Amino acid sequence: MSKSAETLQTQAQPGSFRTRLAAIGLSMLVGTALMSAKFYAYYRTGSAAILSDALESIINVVASGFAVFSIVLAARPPDESHPYGHGKIEFFSAGFEGALIIFAALGIFRSGIGHILQPRGLPHLGEGLLILLGTAAVNLLLGIVLLRTGKRTDSITLIADGRHVLTDVLTSAAVVGGLLLVAATGWYRFDGIVACLVGVQILRTGYDLLRQAYAGLMHESDSRLLAEVSALLAAHRRDCWIDIHQLRAWRSGNHTHIDLHVVLPRDLDLYHAHEEALQVEKVLLRHFEQNASILVHMDPCAAPDCPACRKARCDMRGSEADAAAAWDTAALTAPGRNRAAVPDGNRDKTE
Repeated sequence: MSKSAETLQTQAQPGSFRTRLAAIGLSMLVGTALMSAKFYAYYRTGSAAILSDALESIINVVASGFAVFSIVLAARPPDESHPYGHGKIEFFSAGFEGALIIFAALGIFRSGIGHILQPRGLPHLGEGLLILLGTAAVNLLLGIVLLRTGKRTDSITLIADGRHVLTDVLTSAAVVGGLLLVAATGWYRFDGIVACLVGVQILRTGYDLLRQAYAGLMHESDSRLLAEVSALLAAHRRDCWIDIHQLRAWRSGNHTHIDLHVVLPRDLDLYHAHEEALQVEKVLLRHFEQNASILVHMDPCAAPDCPACRKARCDMRGSEADAAAAWDTAALTAPGRNRAAVPDGNRDKTE
């Protein structure tokens, strides 16, 4: 990696950080207020369905608190102990939130089943419904803000929190619908049934967050990111970039890590080969607004690379270029030729 790239890697993005912190701080404050309102509604009605909604709000507040910590830590630049930065804490945050959601669902099932087996009256039901409708409206606005901010700043923590908040809106809507049935029919077992249905939806949300966190921590292939990088390299391809292979890319917080192998003419001297590698870096760094670390490995060309070569004049060419060869994701992420395939006559030039 070039010295300039290393310097850029350590630079924080204060605007993005402040935006993330403000969004998650808003989520925590609003979540605390709404949680209090829902527990008040439960106190007034004794509804298991409302309790299920209130329990999920506890998870919102706790998860937002952990998210504040993760966003602050993720913004720290790389250091000796963490040379790749601290962005992965956001995957831990999403996983932590997912685990808490699943734990809350278990509590909801317990309360809901109890109300199904032993139905009870629901006093002050109209007041409780009005409170839930108000909290749902506020949560809808909050969830939209969190999702948009998370996508704009590439924050998995904000996206996870936004999805959780929007799930809370659906939860509140389901609870309101169930309680309206209770009011219309007088069949109080609807209260417990709605609570259990809410629990199922919450379990699904928790599983999705755990799955997303696992994928990030295990560097699961990101097809969208790879397609984005592949299209970018293809659009800026230079004639002396004969081929690119073994492209790998992953995100850590709002930072992108990319490494790849670029095949260059084997008669290119070290200085000019390094300049071409810098050009690859510049294309990617410009696209990711300098918030990326790029590692370019340079390979010398060999006879099997001739069909991919676009140089108009080449004394070493053994076969004509293949005009149909495209730089798509499948081609750029392929392992590439083995080093042992370099002809013996060219071995001294590749060492």
